Amino acid sequence: MQGLRWVQMTDEERNEFLGNGGTGVISFSTSPSEPPFSLPISYGYYADTGSLYFRFAFPPDSGKEALLDDPISFVTYEKTGEGYRSVVASGHLEEVDDLPYDSAVAQRMWEVDIPLVDVFEQPPDDVTFRHFHLDPDRLTGRKEVGSQE
Repeated sequence: MQGLRWVQMTDEERNEFLGNGGTGVISFSTSPSEPPFSLPISYGYYADTGSLYFRFAFPPDSGKEALLDDPISFVTYEKTGEGYRSVVASGHLEEVDDLPYDSAVAQRMWEVDIPLVDVFEQPPDDVTFRHFHLDPDRLTGRKEVGSQE
């Protein structure tokens, strides 16, 4: 990677990269002596507000419930034809299923595309899903570029 450097994406570049949705990794804070709890996840992105939406599966033995109030970080990345791109968001989740149907946050969820990835031991129709919203405290994007030498 000699001759390469990393620079911040513009808001427009970040919005284009995130698109309407995709996949990434979400990590929940845990105690200082434990590693974060991380898992792959699908997301939807609403560019007008910079909000992210997530669909969580809750199988019977899931430990996620105990972590939902903890701070999270979310990362998505990809190697594109122009080099690597990544976006990192952090903040606290808000459950969309608990909001009034006509709330702006709930309505925006229908405008994003959260991919349904089938990685479960049972049909997705038999899995309990809940929907969450992240209005990030911090949202940054970086891109790889060639050196200016």
